[in-house]
Amino acid sequence: MGDRRPASFYWLAAFFALFVLFLYGPTITILILSFQGPEGGLTFPMRGVSLHWFRQLFEGIGVVDIGSAFWNSLELGIIVMAITVVASIMGGLAFRRRFRGSGALFYVAIASLIVPSIVVSLGIALEFRIFDDSIKAFGDAYEVEWIWQNFTTLMGLFSSGLGAHLTWTFPFGLLIMFAVFNRFNPAYEEAARDLGATPWQTFRHVVLPIIVPSIFGVALFGFTLSWDEIARSSQAMGADNTLPITLRSLTTTVTTPAIYALGTLTTMISLLVIGSLLTAVVVIRSRQAKRGSDAGKGMV
Repeated sequence: MGDRRPASFYWLAAFFALFVLFLYGPTITILILSFQGPEGGLTFPMRGVSLHWFRQLFEGIGVVDIGSAFWNSLELGIIVMAITVVASIMGGLAFRRRFRGSGALFYVAIASLIVPSIVVSLGIALEFRIFDDSIKAFGDAYEVEWIWQNFTTLMGLFSSGLGAHLTWTFPFGLLIMFAVFNRFNPAYEEAARDLGATPWQTFRHVVLPIIVPSIFGVALFGFTLSWDEIARSSQAMGADNTLPITLRSLTTTVTTPAIYALGTLTTMISLLVIGSLLTAVVVIRSRQAKRGSDAGKGMV
């Protein structure tokens, strides 16, 4: 009980404290500075405490449409989250069985994690420009008046932008489901089949309840990665702007703590989503445990 900790413990503790400070210090600093008074600047010391810069943020900052960018990011994040969850579950189930070309398909699925994000964005933009040029050439060749008058580009929030974000979120979701199904006990499914359950019933009543917490994890990755993404969005959004792109553009024009208020708002939304999903996991876990205890009592 009287043994003293070795000196290495204190050195490692100090290193860990510095790491945590480096990791969360910028976020904490921005959060504090966003609550400055009307005379506040971009650095310390603070000049008063108020919600002035949040009010200015909602009133508008120059010509930038914060509201439109916010809803663009929110809608895109929700759609990316849903597609990532469904595709990751399907991919995880598919790779449980060996099939020809599975190795090559796996590397193709996760290859976008290796390629630099800006290169992916440029490649998607180039691909859609080729599509646009082909459609315009078709309109010129066959004199399609509708193309002449109405068509501009296929690039947009839910076409090229959606694809760009999925190249980032889907590999993470797929890797999570691989880890889940690698530890999944197939005896549960065999028992369900022995009792006459169809494949869909086995998945709905046996597999799905077991992997629900992991599904929430995939959903969390899908939304937050899309919500914060900027490099893959930079060349692939067309005329639409997401909130991170807008935030980047504001750093060159806005010189007030309003930009900190925007950063605080986006961080709070991310934390809200994380907290909601974690709460949902806890509630589902508690309900499953209650059902198990009730079933055990019924058998007794």
